[in-house]
Amino acid sequence: MVQDTTLEHDIYLFHEGNLRYSHRLLGAHPETRNGEKGVRFAVWAPNAVQVSVVGMFNDWDGRENPMEKINDNGIWIAFIPGLEKGTIYKYEILTTHGHLQLKADPYAISSELRPDTASVVYPLENYSWGDEEWMKQRKAKNPYESPMSIYELHLGSWKNIEPEVFYNYRDYADTVIPYVKELGYTHIELLPLTEHPFDRSWGYQATGYYSVTSRYGTPDDFKYFVDQCHKYGIGVILDWVPGHFCKDAHGLRRFDGEALYEYANPSKAEKTQWGTLTFDFARNEVQSFLISNAIYWLKEYHLDGLRVDAVASMLYLDFGKEDGEWELNEYGGRENLEAVSFIKKMNEAIFEETPDVLMMAEESTSWPLVSAPTYIGGLGFNYKWNMGWMNDMLKYMEMDPIHRKYHHNLITFSLFYAFSENFVLPISHDEVVHGKKSLLNKMPGDYWQKFANLRAFLAYMYAHPGKKLMFMGGEFGQFDEWKDLEDLDWELLDYDSHASILDYTKQLHQLYQDMPALWELDHKEEGFMWIDANNYEQSIISFARNSRTSNDQLVVVCNFTPEVYHDYRIGVPKHGSYKEIFSSDAEHFGGSGQTNGLPLESVPSPWQGQDQHITMTIPPLGVSFLKRTSVSKEENHEK
Repeated sequence: MVQDTTLEHDIYLFHEGNLRYSHRLLGAHPETRNGEKGVRFAVWAPNAVQVSVVGMFNDWDGRENPMEKINDNGIWIAFIPGLEKGTIYKYEILTTHGHLQLKADPYAISSELRPDTASVVYPLENYSWGDEEWMKQRKAKNPYESPMSIYELHLGSWKNIEPEVFYNYRDYADTVIPYVKELGYTHIELLPLTEHPFDRSWGYQATGYYSVTSRYGTPDDFKYFVDQCHKYGIGVILDWVPGHFCKDAHGLRRFDGEALYEYANPSKAEKTQWGTLTFDFARNEVQSFLISNAIYWLKEYHLDGLRVDAVASMLYLDFGKEDGEWELNEYGGRENLEAVSFIKKMNEAIFEETPDVLMMAEESTSWPLVSAPTYIGGLGFNYKWNMGWMNDMLKYMEMDPIHRKYHHNLITFSLFYAFSENFVLPISHDEVVHGKKSLLNKMPGDYWQKFANLRAFLAYMYAHPGKKLMFMGGEFGQFDEWKDLEDLDWELLDYDSHASILDYTKQLHQLYQDMPALWELDHKEEGFMWIDANNYEQSIISFARNSRTSNDQLVVVCNFTPEVYHDYRIGVPKHGSYKEIFSSDAEHFGGSGQTNGLPLESVPSPWQGQDQHITMTIPPLGVSFLKRTSVSKEENHEK
């Protein structure tokens, strides 16, 4: 019989699927009872016959510290005096089948370094944060009308001591953060840092959802990393995987001898292509587990957002499955209705608890209203990765320029739907691994043309509506694809072409941040205007990006062939003097120097649907950004 009314209420909410801080109820928590210090353990195991806490402190003997089952729904509790921070433990569970199994704590705050698999007692209250100013500014910031350029990062292969031997989170804070700040990125996105048994899963197949991986240090070490990011003015986004978990014996699979965190129905539970198990989104306690987990990362670690992995795999019952491996829902459809309901509930809870965070969906289908509020029928995220743009653009850029004119729609089609969601344009780790080649090495042509293509692609990416994301190594043109057991090829920066790309990335970010037209109306149709989308013969496109202030308008001209065009006419919206403020073909970036050094005066003659036009040089495999710097004589006369 539970006596504590607060505890009773929390247990009730947990079983209702509405306990948003279930990590405070369950798990291992140092506390004092009757003047004696120890640790309170609590675990949910409704199908267990008996549960004990075991560890070095009792010679892993389950007879020493049995837990008490405090309700019919299977919460077990034990207080063990004398234990403290750093205690290593597991739960010994006797199943209804008569088997004894050892399980890591689903709510463990810390875990042993792999290959060891036990949980570690770790209080979270001892770190003193220093990011008050950042958190205050975050509340007042409108991310939709702000620049956002994200550096996607896998710590262990950014730099390491040797393969599979890593630096501490604090060491990475001292090296990664100044580098990212110098380049001008606004956010770091970390591949999953939840505890996982296999390095090469990159964290996407987890066992410890509340444990920051011990590969790089302790929870306080990771808090220091986030704290330092915020002191440098950099936001932190964590890749988060609520769709599935791995089958390792010490993890969540058949936790108490029966399907508990996963679906009991194998056709719904099995993620056959990944060898993992799907969470049972209909089970209330699993909802409490996952929603609490998201809020835990955002609150306890001051994270600025979560990128939610593989949302499509949650939404569709047939994702990655062959005919006969899945079953229709109750209405005869392929949608996982329970997952849809869970996602909406999750996002509602997160934005009620932390209204100023980013919730980004990696959703690869045409599911509508992913980044729309739930009250209008959306899934409730505030951003969606634009996988369509990514696939089209990489397919286009990999082509020999001579063939690009036959596939011109690949660089224009995204503007038909660019404002249907709040999009992030992602060039992520998935695009530069498993034989897909690095971003630079995808580019066709000789050595010079590869770099020119890369510069043109990046410039178009930053001119296109949507926030930006780039995986590490792309910023200096790594030739090899991502090698997840080695660090980046930093020695390439000894070569001029790679050093120039790094400087180009820095200058492109400076342009991006300085020009509100490139981000202020990112998600509104009035932020973009085609000038010429149809010149497929020469693979040239031109468009305008607009801000709230008309004087900040930019004209962008892109040439995706190696031809140079002199005296090329471009329509412009207003008459005046246009200055080329940025060219991807500038010599100091390694380009050919076919730039427009002198101001370009508009001519009051209609062209390409505009009232005025200018005549300019179009660089080979180049992108030019033009800004009206002064009004024309005619406009002055009119005034």
